[in-house]
Amino acid sequence: MDKLLLVVGCVYPEPNGSAAGSRMLQLMRLFKEYGYEIIFATSSTPNANSYDLSSENIKIHPVVLNDDSFNDFINNLNPSVVLFDRFMTEEQFGWRVAQYSPDSLRILDTEDLHFLRKARTSFTTPYDQLQKQLFNSTHAKREIASILRSDLSLIISEYEMKILRDMFNISNERLYYLPFLLESHELSFDSVPNNFEERCDFIHIGNFLHPPNAAAVNHLHSSLWPCIRKKLPQAKIHIYGAHMNENFKAMNKPDLGFLVHGYTDSLADVLESARVLLAPLKQGAGLKGKLIDAMRHGTPCVMSPIAAEGMFDQKINGLVAENDSSFCSAAVHLYKDLSMWQKSRSNGFDTLKSRFSKSIFASNFMQTISNYIATLEKIRVDNFMGAMLQYHTLNSSKYMGRWITLKNSM
Repeated sequence: MDKLLLVVGCVYPEPNGSAAGSRMLQLMRLFKEYGYEIIFATSSTPNANSYDLSSENIKIHPVVLNDDSFNDFINNLNPSVVLFDRFMTEEQFGWRVAQYSPDSLRILDTEDLHFLRKARTSFTTPYDQLQKQLFNSTHAKREIASILRSDLSLIISEYEMKILRDMFNISNERLYYLPFLLESHELSFDSVPNNFEERCDFIHIGNFLHPPNAAAVNHLHSSLWPCIRKKLPQAKIHIYGAHMNENFKAMNKPDLGFLVHGYTDSLADVLESARVLLAPLKQGAGLKGKLIDAMRHGTPCVMSPIAAEGMFDQKINGLVAENDSSFCSAAVHLYKDLSMWQKSRSNGFDTLKSRFSKSIFASNFMQTISNYIATLEKIRVDNFMGAMLQYHTLNSSKYMGRWITLKNSM
């Protein structure tokens, strides 16, 4: 088949549980619309929150790490495009695709820059001080190498485009800015209730397995919520997210207005009943799916600079707070001020339409894919650094993979 996309997935998509899951589903649907047959290959196993890909006529193919069976699979399949879900997947399977299906266009979907997120688990550093710390990062070296080896890398945030271009001198030909892609029905807000008085309480949403979300919940519980609750003694905060563990269950304190609910399959209902979403992220990278969800459901936000990063132009869906004191003040102000709340809500709707509508990006992106397929030989000739890295990676990974394969067979 001329139009065949193989997605090598890190995990099964969970669009109701993570922004990464929504992102991957958006990409697969886009390729489907342009006539591609899609096969999703992964070494992971599905769970209760995993999306049923068969409902979208997407075929599933299990694969095994460090196993030569993938070589025959990719050689026989010979897809026109291979999309790697995050750099770790490209490290595992990219050299096999390069060797056994060399005519396949290799695309890396970074989801977000993992080396940036990893760095922020240890420190919070302004942009102009990041370079030295990132350059010394093992994660940065691995992820940049993966970007260079790939024919094209999809970058979800303009902030991260800037880092890759300015700090690492990655050429525009290797990068493509492609944020969240919202369908037209997701940009219709007539049915979203405009009910400031009926809405009450605060909300935070996010997958508990994602370290930035876990850290944010801990910070809300220990520092921010006691301050907000003191000024708004009748208010509550509702915490939702997939994969909640016992530590977070123990934080549930109804008498203090701190309610930990865990997973919800009715995200629209809980967002449209809350007045303000709190996103005090001190870690993380990429775009924040929780802010997209909040804007879709007319819920203004109070957020940290990292949470707001790459999301807005001039119109902001709420308030950005630099520190704990200003965050608490902003939360109380937005919660009580009808005029600011309505303006923030309107800004959110405008932001989604102007920055995240699929119609803005779809045609140009798919034309770029066609152009890259047609000129693949030249693209690779022009990418000497990537070819050099691919050569060394192929050989080192090949012999390591063969050693592991042999070891597993003993």
